[in-house]
Formats: sequence, structure tokens, C-alpha cells
Amino acid sequence: MPTGIHHVTGITRRVQANVDFYAGFLGLRLVKRTGGFEDAEQLHLFYGDALGSPGSLVTFLVWEDGAPGRVGHGQVAEIALAVPPASIGDWLTRAMTARVPVEGPLRERGETVLRLKDPDGVIVKLVGADLPATAPLPDPIAPTRLRGVTILTEQPAATRDFLTRFGYRPGSTEGAAQRMESDTDVVDIRDATGFFPGIPGTGILDHVAFRAPDADAVRRMRLALKDTDATSVHDRKYFLSLYVREPAGTLLEYATDAPGFTVDEAAEHLGETLFVPPHDAARAEDLRVILPQFALPGEERSPMRELHFIHRFHRPENPDGSTIVLLHGTGGNESDLMPLAHRIAPNATLLGVRGRSTEEGINRWFRRYDAVTYDQEDIRAEVEAFAGFIAEAARAYGLDPAALTYLGYSNGANLLGAVMQLHPGLIGRAVLLRAVQVLEEPPALETQALAGSRVLMLTGARDPFARMAPALERALQDGGTALEARTLDAGHELRPEDASLTAGWLGHG
Repeated sequence: MPTGIHHVTGITRRVQANVDFYAGFLGLRLVKRTGGFEDAEQLHLFYGDALGSPGSLVTFLVWEDGAPGRVGHGQVAEIALAVPPASIGDWLTRAMTARVPVEGPLRERGETVLRLKDPDGVIVKLVGADLPATAPLPDPIAPTRLRGVTILTEQPAATRDFLTRFGYRPGSTEGAAQRMESDTDVVDIRDATGFFPGIPGTGILDHVAFRAPDADAVRRMRLALKDTDATSVHDRKYFLSLYVREPAGTLLEYATDAPGFTVDEAAEHLGETLFVPPHDAARAEDLRVILPQFALPGEERSPMRELHFIHRFHRPENPDGSTIVLLHGTGGNESDLMPLAHRIAPNATLLGVRGRSTEEGINRWFRRYDAVTYDQEDIRAEVEAFAGFIAEAARAYGLDPAALTYLGYSNGANLLGAVMQLHPGLIGRAVLLRAVQVLEEPPALETQALAGSRVLMLTGARDPFARMAPALERALQDGGTALEARTLDAGHELRPEDASLTAGWLGHG
């Protein structure tokens, strides 16, 4: 009966850096890419041996540019991967050459260890241990399987006793760490009494999953955990599992070995196709646009730059050379409008941008005092910042500012309207969905200040903010904009007509 670790799951904020480290530097195989089963708008990547065997898997949920978490008690703090004992020197050289932060070699519990940090700061230990791989990787010094994990806990005895449910037995104690052993790996339980509690976010390990022999074992475990916070049994397509928190708060999973990752891809093509969970099949096309793109080692890639606004590109399979800049509404993010824009212009490259202001934890483009009263200084400051971002993005990515099309919704459309008034000539073509005039003292534009610019404004007849739209229309027209303003049978929400009308309008450009 299999025991031990099935997989360990972390959270990353930079998908490309994550792929470069785990598939590139470490040489693990990317065996699956899919939308998350809890939230399909989160990319989930699985790395492992040549077949993604249970016991070799390290997985990551991608929160692109997400807020960092904090490692503390009630969390998995380290991953340990077994590598051939004679390869430690090679790994030290490889780490120094790649400028990967490394500590060691050290001796821990009789084993030689290198302690690395991945791009998010997650500690990855390479342990010299003779543990053969179930499905070896091509690189002779590649990790063979998971050697173990370290859990931080304020209740080490309770955590230890809980792990016995999953086939672990007490091993040696060293300092503040109690080792628990299975037939194949270890869990080090470290007493973190008095330490800070962990905080979810990027750069942390979310949970560790243990191996279940079959679905019946998972169901029996669910009955045995009936007095805990254990979840119901979930079908994750590649395995069945349940989740439960041990007494000190660390999230654990219990997952079957079968059916495995070859259920929807041939072994030779594992990790090549982006899948979405079956229950999200109806919006599969939208999800494939929302989920961040990346390149595997050796594939052609388009590097992302660190600029003043968080942003993301979506590059279609057959780009037509056009680029649409997307500005989300209140509470949105840089990918929100990508499905809409992709339906409007399937072959356009999409540049989604995230507003820098926040209001009660949600993204905005500028501050407001109430629903219709806006911070004028903040508007003007963010307009200047956005204009600077467009200039630096043009330099960084080789874009022609004059050839860009802008599409904004609600708060994002409002910022675009302000940009056009405060920086006439910067925006040549824009689609403003549910936009209003947010400038209390708009500049007096010269008659032809906006000559050559084209704008489509779509306003909802039942939109509670619609009364503020005519002021923006007049300002743009007075500046010489070729404006087409239409009123839809809608409220503030987006409707299918927004896509069809925008597609038709862009087709005339």
C-alpha cells in the first residue's frame, strides 16, 4: 500500500520565473498545465519526474503579480528533493553559475544538503539521497523524487499524532524538529512556538498532499475525519482527494495515485496542452485567454519588463500586428477584459494593465470620495503616470504609440477620457464603455487638439452614471475628436452588443 507524499503545492507570483527554475534549472518535467479546479482563472502547473509519478510532484498555483504571503507556523516551510548523493558538487556549481541563492553543503541528519531559494523565495532543499526515480528524467543529476517537507507548528505533538493517520511513524528528534517517516520520505515537524503565524499569498507553500491507495481509502479517511474540518471528496480529474487542516492549521490533502496525468495526454506529450476543468468547459476559450502565458526552456519567448504598472500580454497564435491596451473597471485586473477583446479582435495582441489605486482591497485607477466624487489630484497624477507607462512600454516592447487602440470599461474608461483631455494626441483610437466625465475642471482644449483621434462611446440607458456621460462627449467633440456615441439598452454592466458594436467600429478603422 503506497504511503508518503503525493505532491506539494505552492503559490507563485511570476509564472515565467517559476517555469525557468523548476523546469529549467532543476530539470523537472512540466507534466500538466490546467486551470485550477477551485478557481479556473488560476493557472495550475505540475512538475515531476518523466511521468509525473506520485511522490515526485511539485505543483504551483499562479497568482500573477499577487500579494506576497508570509511563512509562519501552520504552514509547510520547505520542500526537500532527493538528488544522487554524488551530484551535490555539480548542483552547487550549477546554482552558483545560475546565481540561484544557495546555502551549503550542510550535513543534516546524516545527509548532505544544499538549501536553495526559488524566485519567490520558497526554500528548496536538495538532499543527497539514494532514492531512485519511478520514471527517471534525462538529466542524470535531476531530482528523483520528493525527500520530504518541513512543517512549522505551535502544537508539535498534535501535528505529529495527526500525521500517523497518513502512514507516518515517529523517527528521530533533532533540536526543535521531530522527524516523521513513511516508507519513502519524511516530514520534519519543527516547533515554531512563539513564531509568527503564516499568511496566505505568493511565495508560500499552500499544502502537502499524502498518497492514498485508492478512492475507497479516501472515502474511509473522510469518515474517520468526520469530527474535523475535512472537505468532501473532490474529483481533480488526475486524482481524487480531500483536504483537512491538522490541529495547528497546516493544510493537508489526501490524494489517490490514479488515474494520473496520462488520462488526457499521451506520455510523450505531457504538459504541452492547456486544459481547463471539465465543469468550466463552457468558458474554456475565455479561460485560455485569461490564464498567463509562458515559454518552456528552449522555446521562443517574449520577455516581460518591470514597468510602473503591473501588466500582462496575451499573444494570439496568429497575431495581425495590432495591439489593444485594456483598462479594467473597479475591482478588475489586467486580464479581465481579455476575453471580451479577444472576441472583438481574435488576432490582436492584448496588453492588459492594472490600476495602481486600491479601495477596500480592490483595484481602481484613481481614488474617489464617493460614487460620483473623485480625487482630482489623484486623477491627474495617475494620468501622468499612465502616459509615462505608455512611453516606457513602447520603448521596452517596440510598440508604436500611434498605432495602439485603447479599450476601457467603467473606471478604466474614465481614466482614458481624462488622458485624452490632459494629454491630447497620446491616444489615437479608443473604445470607452460606460465612461463619464471625471474631471471637475477639464482643460479648455483647442478646437483641433484631438483632431485625428477616433472614439467610440457606449453608454447604458439604465446606467445610474449615464447622466455624467454627455459632459465627456462634449469635451471630446469640442477638442476635435471623431466621436461616435451610442446608447444601449443596458445598465452599467457589459452586454453582448458591446462586443459586436466595437468589432464593427474597429473594422472601419
